[in-house]
Amino acid sequence: MRANVIFIFIFGALGGLLFGFDTGIISGASPLIEGDFHLSVEQTGFITSSVLIGSTIGAFAVGPLSDRFGRKKLLIVAACFFIAGSLLTAFAVGFVTMVIARIILGLAVGAASALTPAYLAELAPAEHRGSLGTMFQLMITAGILLAYVSNLAFLGHNLLDVRDWRWMLASALIPAVLLFIGGLLLPESPRFLFAQGKSEDARKVLLRLRQDKPQEVDVELKEMAEIQKQPKGGLKDLFTIARPAVIVAVGIMFLQQLVGINSVIYFLPQVFIKGFGFDAGQAIWISVGIGVVNFAVTILATMIMDSFDRKALLMFGSVVMTVSLGLLTILNYTVSVKIAAIPTMLLIATYIFGFAISWGPIAWLLIGEIFPVSVRGIGSSIGSAANWIGNFLVSQFFLVLLAAFHNNVGGPFGVFAVFAFISLFFVKYLVPETRGKSLEEIEMELREKNS
Repeated sequence: MRANVIFIFIFGALGGLLFGFDTGIISGASPLIEGDFHLSVEQTGFITSSVLIGSTIGAFAVGPLSDRFGRKKLLIVAACFFIAGSLLTAFAVGFVTMVIARIILGLAVGAASALTPAYLAELAPAEHRGSLGTMFQLMITAGILLAYVSNLAFLGHNLLDVRDWRWMLASALIPAVLLFIGGLLLPESPRFLFAQGKSEDARKVLLRLRQDKPQEVDVELKEMAEIQKQPKGGLKDLFTIARPAVIVAVGIMFLQQLVGINSVIYFLPQVFIKGFGFDAGQAIWISVGIGVVNFAVTILATMIMDSFDRKALLMFGSVVMTVSLGLLTILNYTVSVKIAAIPTMLLIATYIFGFAISWGPIAWLLIGEIFPVSVRGIGSSIGSAANWIGNFLVSQFFLVLLAAFHNNVGGPFGVFAVFAFISLFFVKYLVPETRGKSLEEIEMELREKNS
């Protein structure tokens, strides 16, 4: 694949890096903000989860807009919100202003989470859509890892007499500006252009993307033309031919959160501070280690995604998560805190492995694949919004749940183990297989099944 094509996919996935950075950065900053603003546990939890209110709104709103105005323009708008939100969080003066700033930042995160999977899916060739689509999740994990590194770099360094957590939050400006610049340079989705009647523009973008296999361009354009001949009901399609896709998107996104991933991303330092008595520096170092595992395994997922069926990887991940979370729960209720600390780290790393190889990338990949082109933007939005609602529930109540179990991490992680077990059956009976199929083939199968 040529360098300019790789550039397109990397910059196209930058929304994922900001998604990860802005969700990961709060894990190191929140204990410091809590002390500076004299917050309760509930207020600290709400500052963390308030970004999810904005994310849900952003995800819902961007879908219809992207189906009307295109993926590229909305990515640029999202970048502007990222810049504004990053500045406002860094200059927040109390609980209320921080919540407002985090909601604005959430609008950008939600928009990027809905736009990017569909955009990457529409750019990628069928045989490489898995690995290229997984780039979104890879960027998320890279963003989380960079956030943890930023937390460590600024911790205890009040540069220019400005508190360290403000520098942590302000550092998100760098990838936000990069996304804005990248958005100006990226091409529009060829599927969107063709659906708007701009077939020649769609051909030009495809020729740029398929430089190694230009003969495939006419085949793809022919498939797009066949889809355009199909009857279209607008939003009605969501409740008719696309109804199974809506069920899968909502279910897989809820479950991706209910297995507890963002309790680890947001609150891992708090888990080891409150559950095991570690100091803030030690706890952030543990987060960095988990972030490295998350990033490294997602690289592996990118390499193997086109070699294994989506369903097989999802079920493998569900088994790994169920077993590791179950063992973690039993461990923390049967041995002392001192003995459980190191095995808990290893079991969380194993859980992250199971998630990052499967549910992390594939859930986002699927919502960009399974919807008909006429409602792909709004369909991806519904899936993304379901993810943010599940994320809000988990993050808002995790610290409260941890306190209810007397800071024994086995309690909340036992709840997540139950949902990991349920996810096995959801995948087995409801999730379609999409590997190796063009987006048009997936849509025709959906139409035939529901005709």
